[in-house]
Amino acid sequence: MVKTYREAGVDIRREQDIIRSLSKALSYRREGWGAPLHGIGHYAGLIDLGEYVLALTTDGVGSKVLVARALGRYDTIGIDCIAMNVNDLLCVGAEPLAFVDYLALEHMDEHVAAQIGKGLSEGARLANISVVGGETATLPELIRGFDLAGSAVGIVKRDALITGERIEVGDVLIGIPSSGLHSNGYTLARRLVEEAGLSYTDPFPLEPTKSIGEVMLIPTRIYTEVLQVLRRCEVHALAHITGGGLTKLRRLTSLGFHIHSPLPPQPIFRFLQELGDIEEHEMYTTFNMGMGFLVVCPPSESTGVLSLLKDARVVGEVVEEGITVGDIEL
Repeated sequence: MVKTYREAGVDIRREQDIIRSLSKALSYRREGWGAPLHGIGHYAGLIDLGEYVLALTTDGVGSKVLVARALGRYDTIGIDCIAMNVNDLLCVGAEPLAFVDYLALEHMDEHVAAQIGKGLSEGARLANISVVGGETATLPELIRGFDLAGSAVGIVKRDALITGERIEVGDVLIGIPSSGLHSNGYTLARRLVEEAGLSYTDPFPLEPTKSIGEVMLIPTRIYTEVLQVLRRCEVHALAHITGGGLTKLRRLTSLGFHIHSPLPPQPIFRFLQELGDIEEHEMYTTFNMGMGFLVVCPPSESTGVLSLLKDARVVGEVVEEGITVGDIEL
């Protein structure tokens, strides 16, 4: 049985090399009004509009759609698609405004499209954005089943932009729980379930009233509540915990993060870990492990932040270097 994300077919480090190679080739930059701010590699692309900054993101649902297909249930993955984009916009302090989707199918299926549309509509409601367009493509020679992705746009005043530049040693880390797996790590998660000889319709052992597939399809949480935090508190950085787990915190700063009191992972994480006897290090560098979003703020602001985020708690602090969860180095 596979024991790592890499063995399952996804090499995060290799992906980072690919991104660097692609980014180096993107040498042209618009000048003047509408020029980009910062480089490629943060949670969102940033466009200078003078007093305001336009933020753009793009992402998809990934191989979670294969679990949806196995269950014949497609009404939640639209939420995931919007969530993965909106949460990245929030990381720069931008208020999400609009979204466009891209649905590529092997064959046209009105039933599947209608269910996906239902999820996109619910995701838009949860994120308070408009779905203003999209594209559907039938690609029988390229796609097996379907793929769902999209892009979102948000806006933030330039003086309220958050990039992580103000992070200091001693800043407090406040974690907000995830709803479960969200939309990352499914290449490994699916392999663990399938190699164990289990079906997605089998009862989930830790909550037998639900199937394994139903638990894996729980939609990605949308964290728009952080907008009220930004209006009332000083925040130095925001992070959406996605594929690669906590390792993506490195995109915020060269300083380190020590998680001394991690949020408790939902049962799905321990279920998968036990299925494959996966090491703790691998779990924290593949999955969100119960924490879907992170707020970095000065110690003096932590009480105010926590009063606005009812299910959040202090999980750690900014340190000189490294990323650790307890005594585990990531």
